[in-house]
Amino acid sequence: MPKTSAYTASIFAACSVGTVLLCANFAGRQDQMVASPVMARRGVSNPMLRAMQRPINARRASMMRMQAAPEALLFDCDGVLVDTEKDGHRVAFNRAFKEKGLDLEWGVERYGKLLEVGGGKERMTAHFNEMGWPAGWPEDADGRAAKVKEIHLLKTDIFSEMIKKGELALRPGVQRLVDEAVQKGIQVACCSTSNEKSVAAVIDLMPDELSSKFSIFAGDMVDKKKPDPAVYLLASEKLGIAPSKCAVIEDSHIGNKAGKSAGMTVVVTKSGYTGGEDFTGADQIVDELGDAGNMVTIDSIAGLMP
Repeated sequence: MPKTSAYTASIFAACSVGTVLLCANFAGRQDQMVASPVMARRGVSNPMLRAMQRPINARRASMMRMQAAPEALLFDCDGVLVDTEKDGHRVAFNRAFKEKGLDLEWGVERYGKLLEVGGGKERMTAHFNEMGWPAGWPEDADGRAAKVKEIHLLKTDIFSEMIKKGELALRPGVQRLVDEAVQKGIQVACCSTSNEKSVAAVIDLMPDELSSKFSIFAGDMVDKKKPDPAVYLLASEKLGIAPSKCAVIEDSHIGNKAGKSAGMTVVVTKSGYTGGEDFTGADQIVDELGDAGNMVTIDSIAGLMP
């Protein structure tokens, strides 16, 4: 064959290889490339094909992860950010009862039972409905609700002071995961049945560059408390992000139900009171978010998203 013809044939072969690769990439079937025998005849080996495919596959995998990543990360507060219930809220309630002259102290077991009720005021109401209302309190529902609110406000102040004094700390992995979310431009929020002031005090345990990024949906912003999904649906609406693009971090079965009922992905990080609860439907269940080893990350959450 003349040199010119040989050169032309080699150029044609190279262009054909490139064209076949491009078409295979477009069709998304690199792993089933029917043109492999043709390439083999022209001197393109299977190892070479795999090497040429790797950058394309890596880019595709990266794009899939980006598409699946949550657009909002919604944290519960108590038991998730800080394991507050046993040594935080329970203690604050008991101090408030004492200051108000009530002969009442919630033990660890009793408070654990009351946690089945969402919301501090609701928790007190449930206790008094079951055990009897304090002597001398109003008999009408409005009057009783006002007394409950009064104690709850005092309890919130006591709890906030406990946080400021450093009596409670963030759980492992919380600050790391929040920082990762912020760095990746993911919105962060706290959705809690607790009073907004208490939630803000907990969030302020983080550095300013992280705490300032939080939106708070808490307390009486919604009429119905968890397990009703109202607080998570409110967050979705206000943040302008579809529920399917939101990931929830919860610690309780009522929180898990609220997140799943809202149509969101839920990761459960078990807390001191909730380890034995039924988390049916949760997308992942862990002991903690973690700062080392098998950590919960934005990428791992992305792998759970629909």
